[in-house]
Amino acid sequence: QVHLVESGGDSVQVGGSLTLSCAASGLFGASVSTYCMAWFRQFTGGEREGVATIDSDGKIAYTDSVKGRFTISRDNAKNTLYLQMNNLKPEDTGMYFCAAELGLTAHQALGLPGWFGTWGQGTQVTVSP
Repeated sequence: QVHLVESGGDSVQVGGSLTLSCAASGLFGASVSTYCMAWFRQFTGGEREGVATIDSDGKIAYTDSVKGRFTISRDNAKNTLYLQMNNLKPEDTGMYFCAAELGLTAHQALGLPGWFGTWGQGTQVTVSP
């Protein structure tokens, strides 16, 4: 069973940067490159929103509000997914979740949190004015 653990969330000021990590285990000889990996975020009282995805072909998709500021990447050897977040804004505040699923494409997965079967516990990002 795939297990995901996020880390790196913190409280920062507007314009600051953070790097989130998602360590994957239980991949049964596969690596994170085998999966469609994604970052979603959830605002208080809201639904989960796709932030960035990377699929098994290396294709990447971002939601419009983070384009040019966030970068998703993965280290196959470390089985770790990252989200580099720059120029953070108060509207980026939320709980960030890592997710993994087989067979999804990056653009397809961005809007389909319900198709992901494996989730981490989340890490909180707070951006203060």
